[in-house]
Amino acid sequence: MRKSVFLFSLVIILIGFGSWGFLVHRTVNQLAIYGLPKKMRPLFFSEKDYLVYNAPRPDQRRSTDSTEGNKHFMDMEYYGDDPFAAIPRNRLEAEAKYSADTVYKYGTLPYTLEETQQKLTNAFRMKIRDSIIFYAADLGHYIADAHVPLHTSLNYDGQLTGQNGLHDLWETTVPEIEITNYTLKSRHKAKYISSISNTAWQILQHTHSLLPEMLAKEKEVSKHFTDSTKYRWQVRWGKNRRFYTSAFAKAYNKALGNSINDQLIATANYISDFWYTAWVDAGRPDLSGVVTKKYDTGRFNTERKAYRKNRLIEKNLLTSKQKPSDD
Repeated sequence: MRKSVFLFSLVIILIGFGSWGFLVHRTVNQLAIYGLPKKMRPLFFSEKDYLVYNAPRPDQRRSTDSTEGNKHFMDMEYYGDDPFAAIPRNRLEAEAKYSADTVYKYGTLPYTLEETQQKLTNAFRMKIRDSIIFYAADLGHYIADAHVPLHTSLNYDGQLTGQNGLHDLWETTVPEIEITNYTLKSRHKAKYISSISNTAWQILQHTHSLLPEMLAKEKEVSKHFTDSTKYRWQVRWGKNRRFYTSAFAKAYNKALGNSINDQLIATANYISDFWYTAWVDAGRPDLSGVVTKKYDTGRFNTERKAYRKNRLIEKNLLTSKQKPSDD
């Protein structure tokens, strides 16, 4: 289903099949802001709502842009037992080795990360506010996708191992149920990335290494459930569809330990790093002239302090858990 961009694209968007889901995409873009240096904060914090509410935009584009879907994943197993050694880091070299159609078919996520990073760098260099926040929001989305294990696999929904629906379970159902129990806490300060390409591939390699455990834990937890307690049926989009139950999602999350929580925080930290690196590579431009909304230093400090103490949700400061006025 994922390989056909238009086929069931609306369904894919609505159930969050192609990404972390709106909640997590929005959450990590907010958390990334707190790691930025002082010279970047006025622009990014004053545009927090834009960065948060537009975080799911690349998924939403799938219904109108035929080239978008394959930017969100890379199926590593297609490239053999040692894909990270086999696949060239350069897109043109990869296309020369496997053909452009093959590279496109099995996903271009690491190349998309690098290309979007360059667009953000150029936007910083030209000091165009709208372009900066546009590409920053998109980049955050792709970095988040790179932290989802099933975005690195031919078995992208557990369909090859009889675990259909695992994608939505891991990245959407579990976080939506458990986020109030997560440790949303970090003192990370954005650091410069010397090689965007190498870092993108390192992220994917780590993410892919989590795949065996997430598959195995679903099998393990399933032993304690019957079909009637493991699945629920719900009519959506005119069809009766099967989803994992909340009880199973909670048990699965417990079996995984901190895995999903850790990937969420790692995503936010890397987004800070990528944004910061784009600004540095652009020559550290003065952004004061492109800030068009009030930057509330006190508000920023309050939110960052709450984040460092894992109190954003408690203090109702996590934007993704609030209802936007225009959403």
